[in-house]
Amino acid sequence: MNKYDVIIVGSGIGGLCCGSILSLAGKKVLICESHSQPGGVAHSFKTKGYKFESGPSLWSGIGKWPTTNPLGQILKLLDEKVELIKYKGWHVSVPEGEFNLEVGQDPFEKRIKLLRGYKSVEEWHSFVSEIKPLSQIVSEIPLLSSSPESINLIEIIKLASKFLPNINLLPKLNGGFGDIADKHLKDTFLRNWVDLLCFLISGMPMHDTNSAAMATLFDEWFEPESYLEYPKGGSESIVKALVNAFKKNGGELILSSKVKAVNFSNNIASGITLENKSKFISDFVVMNTDAWTSRKLVPKEIAKKWLPKSKEIKKCGSFLHLHLGFDASGLQNLPIHAIHVDDWDRGITAERNVSVFSIPSVLDKDMAPKGKHVLHGYTPANEPWQIWENLKPNELRYKNLKEERCSIFLKSLRKIIPDIDNRIEIKLLGTPLTHKKYTNTYCGSYGPALSAAQGLFPGCKTPVKNLLTCGASTFPGIGIPAVSASGAFAAEKIIGKKEYKKLLKMIDL
Repeated sequence: MNKYDVIIVGSGIGGLCCGSILSLAGKKVLICESHSQPGGVAHSFKTKGYKFESGPSLWSGIGKWPTTNPLGQILKLLDEKVELIKYKGWHVSVPEGEFNLEVGQDPFEKRIKLLRGYKSVEEWHSFVSEIKPLSQIVSEIPLLSSSPESINLIEIIKLASKFLPNINLLPKLNGGFGDIADKHLKDTFLRNWVDLLCFLISGMPMHDTNSAAMATLFDEWFEPESYLEYPKGGSESIVKALVNAFKKNGGELILSSKVKAVNFSNNIASGITLENKSKFISDFVVMNTDAWTSRKLVPKEIAKKWLPKSKEIKKCGSFLHLHLGFDASGLQNLPIHAIHVDDWDRGITAERNVSVFSIPSVLDKDMAPKGKHVLHGYTPANEPWQIWENLKPNELRYKNLKEERCSIFLKSLRKIIPDIDNRIEIKLLGTPLTHKKYTNTYCGSYGPALSAAQGLFPGCKTPVKNLLTCGASTFPGIGIPAVSASGAFAAEKIIGKKEYKKLLKMIDL
């Protein structure tokens, strides 16, 4: 009989983190993935010697210890190491000018001084001075050990006493980051810059982005010794490490196995049915799916118990993608990353106003054939689904619109590589339809647009016994660190608080 302790629907980073922790704790776990490879949005594909990245490209806090990054903490717990290449800089193209910028407080302050003058530097000092104690709180309270659903009164008292000097700041951690910016920043460039960073992390402007998430980012990016990390081999290396940890402890992963429904016995989750009609029984089911997909997997009478209803949940925008393989001859000092903002006045959420580029082969030569470079460009969660939803990929209208909408990429790239058009050997374009197809996300969305100003994301619990969720639709939200933590929180619910704490003590958390 196909009987398991836990079945996880989806092998995104959240699902893999959940499954790896559960298998480490001795549970018999099955992960079902509809795609032909694991990783969810964090995946890559190969064409003619080029290895194209399609998911996250900015990584930090994975290799250092201690770290505030939940993914780094989980990899430490699992005793999995990923080869990382350290670097510090990226290229910025904004209305104020073009420049190379390194992470760390000093390089950014020097740039502020050149662009905006001393007064703006003072504003930034004031702003950072309020964030630092928040970053300190975040670093001292590991996210993995402080799930809001499981923390008890005694632990709250202990935490509160630990931070008595800054206890008045604790409520700010769950508020919108824009409130802190409003208090300190008047300079338009600085406000726009913070808005941009928030949007890249959460898919929403600064007033809707969680302050705790941004305090973590500032701790990683604006400290004197800050650096960024690139996993050699791309995001696939992170996925492989999690899959290896999962399997070495007995976990089973089946690919190209789309789940049709979650099964119930006496209103208790009891397993799943695949589209090929195969059935698997389990004591628990964890859905590493988005909020809309999760509700479709359960019977209507059970889905009615969820609040809010799926149709009431606002969604972040989708993506345009560009994948290039191009001739690298004669190109010197190319940036690993570049970001382009066309017009601040339009707002960072405006469609085709912001584009982000990654050229991983600058650091990792194995990502492209000798003498070549590979590039991934995307518009961060600002492409409207409505203009694509009724089109068919084989239609001429779709192909023409794809070329037109994706023209923003080459327009921006010509500022970095003026003759890029003549160097291209492979060009692949992606739309929200492409994103939906390969990531199995609702409307190709980045995830729910749940504002921090209106409360936290829902936790991993559902209204149904033994049915849990993890991933970008659950607390603590969107992005790799957040979904990693959500997977750990779901695992905690299954193995129990006491056993979970024993695991965390193995890495002194």
